[in-house]
Amino acid sequence: MDYSVGQVAGFAGVTVRTLHHYDGIGLLSPGGRSHAGHRRYDDGDLDRLQQILFYRELGFPLDEIAVLLDDPDADPQEHLRRQHRLLSDRIAELRKMAAAVETAMEARKMGINLTPEEKFEVFGGKDPEEHAEEAGRRWGGTDAYAESQRRVARYTKEDWKRMQAEVAEWGAAYEALMDDGEPATGERAMELAEAHRLHMGKWFYECSAEMHRGLGEMYVSDERFRAYYDSMRPGLAEHLRDAIDANAERRA
Repeated sequence: MDYSVGQVAGFAGVTVRTLHHYDGIGLLSPGGRSHAGHRRYDDGDLDRLQQILFYRELGFPLDEIAVLLDDPDADPQEHLRRQHRLLSDRIAELRKMAAAVETAMEARKMGINLTPEEKFEVFGGKDPEEHAEEAGRRWGGTDAYAESQRRVARYTKEDWKRMQAEVAEWGAAYEALMDDGEPATGERAMELAEAHRLHMGKWFYECSAEMHRGLGEMYVSDERFRAYYDSMRPGLAEHLRDAIDANAERRA
């Protein structure tokens, strides 16, 4: 069987002009000609074109492809092994890229199903995306993060306002506790730490005592989270971290 240049262009998803160019530079010269002098491609030509397109897709320049395909010592099996290795490397790279993009998408989704006006109404001058992106970087591959994404994707403006009201009420209670000089290891502090843990479970994901301890450390070590809690009352981030630790010990 042999095929016209138009047929081969259709098979391979390339233009006739591309095939003419490959012929012109000696990369793919068809094995035959019609009585009228038109190019005719046989099965061997199609095999070579397949190899050319594979290497081109991987970013090889045409002159390097010619060297690879015209190597007199080249073994067809070695071509397949090389292609498999290159494809495996490319697949690994693409998976990493896809994972990075997916993480970014998920992080952007967290609480961002609001219009700019609604976000300002709910969060005021605070930027919820800042904490969402940090959460994505830290826990993007965890079950807890996935559960959080499933929940918040359904939240409306009213849901966020109820959540913010609960946070404000909890913050006022914790501020009063600190004003009264209550220690982080005291009963009131541990109860509010437990309320904080249960709030996470209600709105985002089931938060174990150990997970809660990890959050408490982050509230102190990460400047953004520390600033958020200390904006309620200076020193609240560290006091809460210690109360979370005390509550975890008590629960254990």
